Amino acid sequence: MFPIFSAGTSSQPGRCWAEVKISPRSLAVEILDRIDTTGAFAEPLLDAFLRDHLLDSAPDRHLLTSLVYGTLRMRGRLDWIIQQLYQGRFSSMQGGIRNILRTALYQFLFMERIPAFALVDEAVELAKLRYPGREKLVNALLRNAVRKVSANELSYPDFQKTPVEHIAVMHSHPPWLVRRWLSVYGTERCRSLCMANNQVPPVAIRVNSLKADRSTLKEILEHEGFTVSESSFSPDALLITDPPRHLRLTSTSREGLFILQDEASQLIGRLVAPAAGEAILDVCCGTGVKTTHLASLMSNQGRILAVDLYPAKLEALNRLSSRMGISNIEIRQADASTMEDETAFRNMFDRILVDAPCSGLGTLRRNPEIKWRLQPRALPSYSRLQEQILNRAAAFLHRGGCLVYSTCTILPEENELLIGKFLSRHDEFRQIRLSDASFAYPTLVDENGFFRTAPDTSGMDGFFAALLTKE
Repeated sequence: MFPIFSAGTSSQPGRCWAEVKISPRSLAVEILDRIDTTGAFAEPLLDAFLRDHLLDSAPDRHLLTSLVYGTLRMRGRLDWIIQQLYQGRFSSMQGGIRNILRTALYQFLFMERIPAFALVDEAVELAKLRYPGREKLVNALLRNAVRKVSANELSYPDFQKTPVEHIAVMHSHPPWLVRRWLSVYGTERCRSLCMANNQVPPVAIRVNSLKADRSTLKEILEHEGFTVSESSFSPDALLITDPPRHLRLTSTSREGLFILQDEASQLIGRLVAPAAGEAILDVCCGTGVKTTHLASLMSNQGRILAVDLYPAKLEALNRLSSRMGISNIEIRQADASTMEDETAFRNMFDRILVDAPCSGLGTLRRNPEIKWRLQPRALPSYSRLQEQILNRAAAFLHRGGCLVYSTCTILPEENELLIGKFLSRHDEFRQIRLSDASFAYPTLVDENGFFRTAPDTSGMDGFFAALLTKE
């Protein structure tokens, strides 16, 4: 069982989370605390909590999910409100207290379920158990916030006078990122993008064509009570509306008939377009979401060499391959930026996927914690690593072969600028403009022939891809 409440997390010896009444709000605070203190991602933590059946009712499980993701998405506005009312230094406030305030304030501002006084009372009780003596602060801050918000007494930053501060507060993004996107996209597009990042993304799954076809799986899921529609982009995708339970808990998931994967991510495999019998290299394969898609597109014929630095991810790929009935993937633990055996692999592969490690700024709808965790000083390190990996992988492609470079970010220095730099140093490579390649989705091709999606323009995660060939 996932260890939910453990001794020692409280501010007083002997107190522990086991004393707290388990509720969606107490669990949400626990998850948010772990995200802050351990650097964990929300999705696996939330999955573990839900898998342990701590909450029996579907409404409570839905409330927990909404509180965790909603609080993460709107943390910028929530923190701004708290800072207007807190007399001390906000950065010195205990992290657990901040998350108690955030979750209560989020539910008051953005959800309808229980009256404001009940939200305040539960937050106060939670603070009393976990931070004895601090419950008065929580009570005073929340009651003041409820009063001022209800009376419209808070003066938010003005969009015309201070667009950076306005977008950062009202649409809950760190100011440095707002300034960066303003310089790249302009004011209106920046605001549109930030607004889209705070929307709940659709639940998309990729059908495992080795075991089922899309229409059959759609019928099965509908019979199980899911509301399902077919994607208008990926021919392998189904979209699930308001799932009554977690999809990973269904028998169809356990049997490997599908995997959760955003539509844009699915289209990367379509760009690679592997054929049965070919030799494919997938560097930075991770847990194998895209790797297994390549295998299904090849009808499980040919060879895929999947490379990643982390053994745990490769083990997850092996488990996923087994569940999906895939046998043509060979794994290799290696640093893709310094891969050895260059002589053995040189000019060996028909197609290569470089799904490069990136800032992840195209996935903020699904991973809102990234925007609070990422620091601008870290961005140059991504570009350096991406360049090293691309340069290394390029040597393994044979003449006439195709290489797809992809990221799930929307920053130029990780995408088109990096590709331009690569092409200027590799005369043997040229870009295949997708507009010239009769790509099936012309609306997802930009003026420079690159694949590009974004939550505010296509309703999908923000992905970039370039198709290159070696002459």
